[in-house]
Amino acid sequence: MNYSDATILIVDDEAVNLDAISTHLKQDNYQLVRAADGNEAWSLLEADPELFDAIILDRGLSDLNEIRLLDNIRRHDSLEHLPVVMQTAANQDPQVFEGPRAGAYYYLTRPYDGETLKTVVRSAVHGRLHEKTLLESLRAGRRIFELMSFGRFRIRNLQEANLVALQVAHLCPDPARVVTGISELLLNALEHGNLKIGYHEKSRLMRNGEWQREVQRRLDACDTRSCYIELEFDVTAERVLIRIRDQGDGFDWLPYLDFDPKRAFDPHGRGIALARLTSFDELQYVGRGNEVIATVIKRLDG
Repeated sequence: MNYSDATILIVDDEAVNLDAISTHLKQDNYQLVRAADGNEAWSLLEADPELFDAIILDRGLSDLNEIRLLDNIRRHDSLEHLPVVMQTAANQDPQVFEGPRAGAYYYLTRPYDGETLKTVVRSAVHGRLHEKTLLESLRAGRRIFELMSFGRFRIRNLQEANLVALQVAHLCPDPARVVTGISELLLNALEHGNLKIGYHEKSRLMRNGEWQREVQRRLDACDTRSCYIELEFDVTAERVLIRIRDQGDGFDWLPYLDFDPKRAFDPHGRGIALARLTSFDELQYVGRGNEVIATVIKRLDG
């Protein structure tokens, strides 16, 4: 994934903060666009909604309130999935939780070091570029999937997970809404289920830039005859049901169904909550957590 293709909007009304963030991110070769206030940021976003891959947003803007700016972003059809990194001096739960409610799922608390900033931004950009790739592939057509009512896939690696997510999304009324959620659930099943990469271990790997390499190392070590994820789909006139099982030991899934302010400053850990909130009408983990059922309702109004 080529991060130099990513464009990031930095919104801060303090010039010294804009300079510091730009300096820290320069090494990753992002295309950086600066806005001195919320109104300028919104004008840039409205002018070219497809340009930006992430926003770094100051928590204390003096003109257009940052929560109002987030609300504008989430109400815009082309911007609603744009990742927002909120930088703030506040670390109390009620204040931190206000951002995620409005759509900011990445947080940085001042003072932070350059490596922390780069890790969080890389995570946000990675998710955005991955989503863009999936959405572009969805445009390939869906007619054959309208004829399907039941099926099963066995998935062994990240490439197969992305391919299956694209195919199964076509079964749903709004493929663009569900494709990222399916991809997140498959990634979770692969990494944390079959490959047994724990939450804190993934945090460490991401901060050290070793996450993708370690995933590939464990995939290479798997017995390909037995190491797989299973996805089943069942389509009726009323709904699409997607069931995913991995071969891991399960996990304590309940805390991950909602955004937890205690994890707000981690570079990952929000995929399941985002899938539940934005992709599916229902999301249910079964038993010990190595099986999840996602439901998409087919509404009469389209």
